[in-house]
Amino acid sequence: MVGKLLVRGMLAGVAAGLLTFSFAKLVGEPQVDQAISFEAKADAAKGEPPEPEIVSRHTQAGLGLLTGVVSFSAAVGGLFALTFAYTFGRVSKLPARPLSAWLALAAFITLVIVPNIKYPANPPSVGDPETIGMRTGLFFLMIAISIATMVFSLKVRKHAIAHLGQWNASIVAGLVFVVIIGAVQLALPVINEVPAAFPAVLLWKFRVAAIGMQVILWTTIGLLFGALAERAQRAASTDRMIGKSAYL
Repeated sequence: MVGKLLVRGMLAGVAAGLLTFSFAKLVGEPQVDQAISFEAKADAAKGEPPEPEIVSRHTQAGLGLLTGVVSFSAAVGGLFALTFAYTFGRVSKLPARPLSAWLALAAFITLVIVPNIKYPANPPSVGDPETIGMRTGLFFLMIAISIATMVFSLKVRKHAIAHLGQWNASIVAGLVFVVIIGAVQLALPVINEVPAAFPAVLLWKFRVAAIGMQVILWTTIGLLFGALAERAQRAASTDRMIGKSAYL
């Protein structure tokens, strides 16, 4: 059954990747082009020669973007399916569709919202190349802390249900998550390398597009995989019933 869920998760990821690519192509790429133009003009004003183009911009915005987004989405869909397979019936008694939706929402908050509050996405020409290693490390550290805090908060909820009930236990777990994440984000270093002359509207549109891509990705995976998983479970139940009737 896990293998069937894995395949369905990857299929949901591919579908999510195609939708995400379409959004990125229509909404995100124009912002990237404007940011690249800003960088080129800034370099020209300093008298610096343009950087050599190893991969053409046409390829980056077309086949390269499609390949990267779909491959990433398929991998995410597979990991999501494995998480669902572990959670279903063990951690949660929810049916397939609502469980898939809730898992996608939790993943979106943990992997996207929390790290992007502290270290939001930046377009080309924003950021010092010499600090890219540090910035990448801090971003993934924020993701790791967010995942660990989410798991800890769910354990707090599980233990609090017996004393407080499901609703109050959920509120307590949410508060624990917010307090820990807030403290961590205050403790981690601030990175602000946006040039003073960089257009604020362009930066805002780029970041909205980046979040929009993630919204489409996780919404599609959560809803589509839930439907596919439900169908797989119905088919498995039918096969078991047929198998039992064969011995009667």
